[in-house]
Amino acid sequence: MDLDALVVARTPAWQRLDALARRRRLSGAESDELVRLYRAVSTDLSVVRSSAPDPEVVARLSQLLGRARARIAGTHAPRWSLVTRFVVVMLPAALYRLRWWTLAVAVAFVAVGVVSGWWVATHPAALDAMGTPEARQQYVDQAFTSYYDPSAGFAAMVWSNNFWLTWLCIGGGITGVVPAGFLVSNAISVGAAGGLMASYGHLGVFLQLILPHGFMELTSVFVAGAAGLKLFWAWIDPGPRPRGRALADEGRALVTVALGLVATLAVSGLVEAFVTGSHLPWGVKITIGLLVVTAFWVYTLTLGRRAARAGETGDMQADLAGYTVATAG
Repeated sequence: MDLDALVVARTPAWQRLDALARRRRLSGAESDELVRLYRAVSTDLSVVRSSAPDPEVVARLSQLLGRARARIAGTHAPRWSLVTRFVVVMLPAALYRLRWWTLAVAVAFVAVGVVSGWWVATHPAALDAMGTPEARQQYVDQAFTSYYDPSAGFAAMVWSNNFWLTWLCIGGGITGVVPAGFLVSNAISVGAAGGLMASYGHLGVFLQLILPHGFMELTSVFVAGAAGLKLFWAWIDPGPRPRGRALADEGRALVTVALGLVATLAVSGLVEAFVTGSHLPWGVKITIGLLVVTAFWVYTLTLGRRAARAGETGDMQADLAGYTVATAG
């Protein structure tokens, strides 16, 4: 094949495709022409690759086809309105739909934690399993309180650790086992730590150091567990929707929740780093923690209820999700 002859012969068609792909508006006839030229240029690229794979021509046609494909399929340019919609509509709607799941997870988590703490505090064998008497004394007197070090580095460490754990919970939600195991193991760990502190008469210190940031941090954990379990339940009981559609709907809403948890965990990390370990009075610290979690629930229930009444679920709009096809005419 004579590549130069092909380029000379086909350049007008390539230029026409490029011109149509760059136009803001197309008539019906121009849209048909765009599709026809796209197919023809795709054939040209296939011929060049198989017969005379010149890198410059291949790159030129690949870029041209990419631009034309985006024009045909449609693109959604990033706009501040999309960010606003996510914050004001999608995220609160997704969190609102999870409110009862979140409450159920919270009740179960607290119940397991209380039982775990009671068991450690009242059973010597369980207390012995927490370490040697010297190690337990060192933990109660020093390690637990010294952990909270006010600094930006500590905030980043806390955020990254919590972020990884909650995303693991969400990512494994389809199994049902991962979020359930994550929640149970964390409830047992928190409860055991509280039981250990209580056995040495320091339950008040434990609560003072846990509650300021724990209100928001544990709420984020409960939401993550609820989102994962709801995805699992959509697989078990998809309702009137096909199972694949149910999983796709809940999966996209779950991603919305996961993105929102990035912010809530960042806030709880900042509170843990700069409030919990600060020299503020304990009453002030706990009040700050309560204000943060209250703001979260006001946001969720107020904007979420409004979005839910408008039919929002936290999922993408139908066109973005691929459930509608653009038509001309």
